[in-house]
Amino acid sequence: MTFRRTRAALIAASFLSLPVALSPMMAPPAHALFGFGRIVYDPTNHAENILQAARALEQINNQITSLQNQAQMLINQARNLASLPYSALEQLQQSVQRTQQLLNDAQRIAFDVQQIDQAFQTTYGDASISASDQDLIAGARERWENTVAGLQDAMRVQAGVIGNIDTNRTQMSELVGRSQGAAGALQATQAGNQLLALQGQQLADLTAVVAANGRARAMADAERAAAAEQGREQRSRFLEPGAGYQPGNVRMFNGGD
Repeated sequence: MTFRRTRAALIAASFLSLPVALSPMMAPPAHALFGFGRIVYDPTNHAENILQAARALEQINNQITSLQNQAQMLINQARNLASLPYSALEQLQQSVQRTQQLLNDAQRIAFDVQQIDQAFQTTYGDASISASDQDLIAGARERWENTVAGLQDAMRVQAGVIGNIDTNRTQMSELVGRSQGAAGALQATQAGNQLLALQGQQLADLTAVVAANGRARAMADAERAAAAEQGREQRSRFLEPGAGYQPGNVRMFNGGD
């Protein structure tokens, strides 16, 4: 009896231990037991990672904006340093040369200090007492011719300046358009400088007209002054007492007694 009870107890104990032996078949995988592949969600760490990514993106955007600003700055510098692809200098110089040539072509008494001094010592000087009537007449005619030449020269200069107006208008329109459409500071400055040069050329033309007109008036006034002096000399000669009437033999008929 004792032996049978002992055997029954052993069989019962073996059945009771069976679930424990089979329990490993229902356990989790081995890699899970060692911590591999385990998914753990940490809200704090996730938020910090998002903030770091946002800061990095912001830095990248700032760098892109900085590069864009630098590129625009370089573009603006290139525009400011770009030269104006137009020059009116040659046309302005030609206009000045035409006016200067008209002044250089002045007839008889030119715009020369030595020639003027010499003319006023001779042609426009005091009437010579010893000069003959023919010399006085020749001197008066020479002064009249000088006055006419001066008037003609003045009119030629005026005509030349009027001829420059059309060229000046074209250049002014072109330069104003270039100034308004300038790509940068240098082009605007160069266009402004050329506009100032155009004004200088116009002032030069105005100076030439004033000088030519003044020369013509001066020659006319000098002619009147010389004519008045010559008139006094001729009146003095006319009023100077002569030898008077001297009687003499007169033959009234050819061959008569």
